[in-house]
Amino acid sequence: MDIKQARKNVIEQQIRPWGGLNVRANQALSEIPREKFVPEEYQQLVFADIEIPLNAFDKMLSPKIEGRILDSLDLQGYEDVLEVGTGSGYLASVLAKLSQSVKSIEIEKKLYELAKENIKKLKLKNISLVNSDFVCSDFEEEQFDAIVISSALSSIEDDLKKLLKVGGKLFVVVGSKNQMHATLVSRKSKLDWQSKSLFETHLEFMKGHEPVKEFSF
Repeated sequence: MDIKQARKNVIEQQIRPWGGLNVRANQALSEIPREKFVPEEYQQLVFADIEIPLNAFDKMLSPKIEGRILDSLDLQGYEDVLEVGTGSGYLASVLAKLSQSVKSIEIEKKLYELAKENIKKLKLKNISLVNSDFVCSDFEEEQFDAIVISSALSSIEDDLKKLLKVGGKLFVVVGSKNQMHATLVSRKSKLDWQSKSLFETHLEFMKGHEPVKEFSF
């Protein structure tokens, strides 16, 4: 496989046609070697339009979803970014290319260690990895210019929106098991947030934040 050509093809054939038109973001996608973050048994699918399994539960986002995330955030290089769900570290690495700093949280210890090793090989110095559950109250006064939630939530809590700086953007997939929408939340002022539905998709719910099952009698 010609890796460089394959990486170019995924941008031209998957990401751009599906709305990923951000030139700066696509350049970062082409510079970070996605194949280095994919398990060996899935190397032949590294650029396929699928979510690639990392373990029995966790998966890498598909390339076109990654492209739309970056397109919607439109990072300019000065931003402090929060990512929830590091996985193998690929998207965190791309975000690091596009921003000032990235804090990435991963609940699974093995994935945290894998991501740390993958990122170390690329010598990226502006990524901070945290092995923890995601709890908004843990951040105290800390806020971010951009937030990426790489799993689904049933709703967007106010505490999550308050982690945005004024002018900041949050990408999250929201909804029920049967209907989910990728959503961009923008903080316009201290007390004003605006939400925009971007497209329909489906992701697994964030671990520990699954919706409570309702029972009918």
